[in-house]
Amino acid sequence: MKFKLGDFVRFVEEKREGFITRIIDEQTVGVTGDDDFEIPVLVTKVTSVYGREAKIAAVKEQEIVAEAASAEFVSKGIYLAVIPEKQITSVVQFQLINNTSYTLLASFSTEKNQEYKGEFAGLINPKTAVKVFSAALPDISIWPKFIFQLLYHSKQKADFLDPLIYEERFKAKDFAGSKTAVHVLNQQGWQFQLDLGEVKVDAEKLKESFFKSAEEKKVVDKPFKEIDLHIEKLREDYQFLNSSDIIKTQLERFQKTLDAAIVHQLPSVVFIHGVGNGILRHEIHKIVSKHPQVKTFTDARKEKFGYGATEVFLK
Repeated sequence: MKFKLGDFVRFVEEKREGFITRIIDEQTVGVTGDDDFEIPVLVTKVTSVYGREAKIAAVKEQEIVAEAASAEFVSKGIYLAVIPEKQITSVVQFQLINNTSYTLLASFSTEKNQEYKGEFAGLINPKTAVKVFSAALPDISIWPKFIFQLLYHSKQKADFLDPLIYEERFKAKDFAGSKTAVHVLNQQGWQFQLDLGEVKVDAEKLKESFFKSAEEKKVVDKPFKEIDLHIEKLREDYQFLNSSDIIKTQLERFQKTLDAAIVHQLPSVVFIHGVGNGILRHEIHKIVSKHPQVKTFTDARKEKFGYGATEVFLK
């Protein structure tokens, strides 16, 4: 089928247009217009509409590439942004964002019932984004597994990075948090950083530490009830750090504090991450949602912090 979810189409035989919000079968799609009413229609009865938005995006991409060439080299910052369609919010588009200074050779595939399908392959220039997939958000329980394979390339003098492979099967809780600003797209959505890497507790090393001699043991200080992760509280030289170093420093302090809270068997600990662009909050929620020693987590004292703090309850 030549059409995808989120495509803007016009009816051939009548003055009507709208967005494709459902793929019914190989011959039929559901089209929703301004009246929010979905109409089943044969694919032969609609045609794609290419407006000026694509042209504006192309011009903007060229401007961003030229600007990136003269900026400080950035080695981290690859995100998958999930953006609701402006007119039909039940449909979301997946944008692969390259905030690094590398040019990325990207391959994106989906897997369902051990069957693989290539969805996108191409180059992604620095500081740009490309749409790779669309899906209906209410159907998240039947979404396929996402598989990204990325190669880094730069004509500038830069570190040689190993290929990046990222796999994810999304769940409803991944979208439980509020949307944040996706600056490259100038829209609101959910963001998932692909090149951050999982920060995990090494349970065996923690266990071994209890059997070391007194000389070998490192003293693990008992953490405070509330931990402020704002970068100015963690580093005096924070003005000289780029965005990737900032998030790395904040997550290292978060992980160190979480480990200490587990060692001291604290019932809970509050991490003050602020609101900002929501990336730190999302990464913390992603880690604790999969952590074997975490019972649950929630926004901490909204009357004091709003959505700027998370309380993690330990087992």
